Amino acid sequence: MNTLFKSIVTIATVAVLAACGTSVKRMDADETVDLSGAWNDTDSRLVAEEMISDVLSRPWISTYTQQNGKTPAVIVGSIKNLSHEHINTNTFINDMERELINSGQVDFVASSNQRGEIRDERVDQDLNATDDSRNAAGQERGADFMLQGQINTIIDANSSDQVRFYQVDLTLISMADNRKVWIGQKKLKKYVSNSKLRY
Repeated sequence: MNTLFKSIVTIATVAVLAACGTSVKRMDADETVDLSGAWNDTDSRLVAEEMISDVLSRPWISTYTQQNGKTPAVIVGSIKNLSHEHINTNTFINDMERELINSGQVDFVASSNQRGEIRDERVDQDLNATDDSRNAAGQERGADFMLQGQINTIIDANSSDQVRFYQVDLTLISMADNRKVWIGQKKLKKYVSNSKLRY
């Protein structure tokens, strides 16, 4: 009798643990899933693609190329998150960098953090690399334009329902004379019903 009771308890415990177990479903990375209504990977990718498509279609590229006889070099500066929620701006910056580089219409300059690491490597090469494989300092391509921007939100909430409005503003600035050569803006609006997301 005691053994039967122990077996029943063991089976019941296993059943409860199995019911509470984690379930994982693999998905395509481009598949859109919006669980909370917050800014997500799909928003980042779509906004980057649309805004970079717009900046690359404007006359500043052909004007620069005609005046200077070379492809413009671009660097992404700071993208400030001024929204109500945590947004990983690094993924957004990476999405924009990918679109710019893969367009073939601009040269792309490494960020300040990346340049620091590369410069350290050049110093090491000066000391340790052979003459024919050494990369000399002072040969870097300077950026001609910097892309800067910010992400803002407006939240309109009533009880458990929300309208979440996102506005992304980007500006492309000439490094030579601080002229703004392009201003882009993208707006997103989401209606979130029975929201558990708070601001």
